[in-house]
Amino acid sequence: MIILKNLSLRRSAKVLLDNASVSINPGEKVGLVGRNGAGKSSLFALLNGTLHEDKGDFSMPSQWRMAQVAQDMPETSDSATDFVIAGDTLLAAAQAEVTAAEAGDDGERMAHAYMALHDAGAHDAQSRAQALILGLGFQVRELDRPVNSFSGGWRMRLQLARALMCPSDLLLLDEPTNHLDLDALVWLEAWLKKYPGTLLVISHDREFLDAVTNVTLHIENGQLTRYGGNYSTFEDMRAEQMALQQAAFARQQDKIAHLQEFINRFKAKASKARQAQSRVKALDRMEKLAPLLATADFTFEFKEPLNLPNPMLTIDDASFGYPPPADAPAGTPPTVIVQHVSKSVFAGQRIGILGANGQGKSTLVKTIARTLPVVAGAVTEGKGLNIGYFAQQELDVLRPADTPLEHMIRLARDTIANGGAGQFSSREQDLRNFLGTFNFSGDMVKQAVGTMSGGEKARLVLCMIVWQRPNLLLLDEPTNHLDLATREALAMALNEFEGTLMLVSHDRALLRSVCDEFWLVTRGGVEPFDGDLDDYQRYLLEEGKRVRESLKEAGKAAEFPKPEPAPVAAKRAAPSGKLKPLKQSLEKLDKSLAALHAEKAALEARLAGTLSVDEISEAGSRLQHVNDELEREEEKWLDLSGQIEALEAAPA
Repeated sequence: MIILKNLSLRRSAKVLLDNASVSINPGEKVGLVGRNGAGKSSLFALLNGTLHEDKGDFSMPSQWRMAQVAQDMPETSDSATDFVIAGDTLLAAAQAEVTAAEAGDDGERMAHAYMALHDAGAHDAQSRAQALILGLGFQVRELDRPVNSFSGGWRMRLQLARALMCPSDLLLLDEPTNHLDLDALVWLEAWLKKYPGTLLVISHDREFLDAVTNVTLHIENGQLTRYGGNYSTFEDMRAEQMALQQAAFARQQDKIAHLQEFINRFKAKASKARQAQSRVKALDRMEKLAPLLATADFTFEFKEPLNLPNPMLTIDDASFGYPPPADAPAGTPPTVIVQHVSKSVFAGQRIGILGANGQGKSTLVKTIARTLPVVAGAVTEGKGLNIGYFAQQELDVLRPADTPLEHMIRLARDTIANGGAGQFSSREQDLRNFLGTFNFSGDMVKQAVGTMSGGEKARLVLCMIVWQRPNLLLLDEPTNHLDLATREALAMALNEFEGTLMLVSHDRALLRSVCDEFWLVTRGGVEPFDGDLDDYQRYLLEEGKRVRESLKEAGKAAEFPKPEPAPVAAKRAAPSGKLKPLKQSLEKLDKSLAALHAEKAALEARLAGTLSVDEISEAGSRLQHVNDELEREEEKWLDLSGQIEALEAAPA
């Protein structure tokens, strides 16, 4: 059990927890919520030993193993699989003990070390690690890619996989969904529901919290309040408490006013002096209830579009992808991700774009936003189309050294220079006032963007989009850095937006509240998805199950992997004479593997019995040799199976 009793915690001069008390039971899955800056991450730092309490008592079982996602960006040439396997600290310790035992030529120690290595899961470490990697959105072909060849977001996914790989009794997750898309999020929820230890998670995704937590801890005004239930339950209970608190405060104010009136009327009268003094003492003794000053939530709105072309867009047999690199040889064809798309987008449509990672959702949106050229076919825009585009990497496009005011002044000048309608005044004071509606007030308008949080940068991007008064919104993961209050504000603004919306998001609450229909990007095409988000989650899990079973048949067991995109180009037919010798080799490998597995089982059974030191040493050494041979033979088996599958799938 984790116990905080009358605990105070500071960071510099700021008091984050003030005589706070709470307990967390083993196996509970806890959502930690509160406004930005309330102290959620600092509480994590207390739990992992980075911070220490200033006053009070903090305790947790000393034997508990803890895991959390490292925040540093890994720079290593290790493969993705090896990097994640290294997160299993128990396995790493067992491997180190085997190495030490072998170096010391200590037979008994060696035997115990081999058994500990087996108990630590060395036999299935690779498949466990790859299940995590595939579940979090990577493709099978990326399992052996070096870590430093991935972008920052993908490396953070590997850090998450590494934390999940680590055997733990306490798992701390701080915004684990920020770098995930919807299919990876569905997988992570399923994994966390099965996690047997104690979980503490900070997240701004209400549906994620609802799915994985059964306790909610709320940090506010230096206090920790525990609520039994998930986030939605917490919201209901909190609203009820707020209403009761406000009513209690109103009643107390009435009582105070009554006492004060008596004191004022009779304190000067000798006959009433004693009663008046009694009222003064009663007033002093009264424990003052604070008024419920709920800070005004952030709100904004999209102005009515100046015009609404209909249709907004017409897509005619278009293919979407990426042009060849600048240094590619002449004649290199473009990379096609999605092809043969014919669709129209009409005024007022609210489209959610679904699809597994790598299928082409962002590619489709980037092309409509004019960031990428159409590979083939045509995208015809309606007259007067005005696009507001929020890209996943939009925060990186902001100039770190510039202030919000400088960003707005430059936007206003560019809009006017490009013949824009100038819907809003470009006067500096008017731009300051407009920034104020997005909570950029006072000195913040002159603060360098590079020093701001991800949420503040996202708000600035939204501010710039709203100022342009678009009639088509293209939003690609707009909530990654937004807190719950700002997500609610965005959902409200989008519901009132009178133009057309196309949204890619892993935030299911946002998708549910603002989208009327869904497009599914899959297998190189775009098709309507006839169902809701619950249907889509079932579809993702079924796809994962289908691919998992196919991987198991190929010898690669993996839990909850995601399907790879269907290849666009057809495979060339292979000479039929190649297939027979490959199948013969595979049959021989099957027999060899069966014999090795049988020998391994016999050795493990023998080591479990009573043996002399020499016999233990001999059996342990042989078991290590058998395990090494099994690994080599299984690699050959997988390679041969892949070749055979490719030949059998090739068109005649």
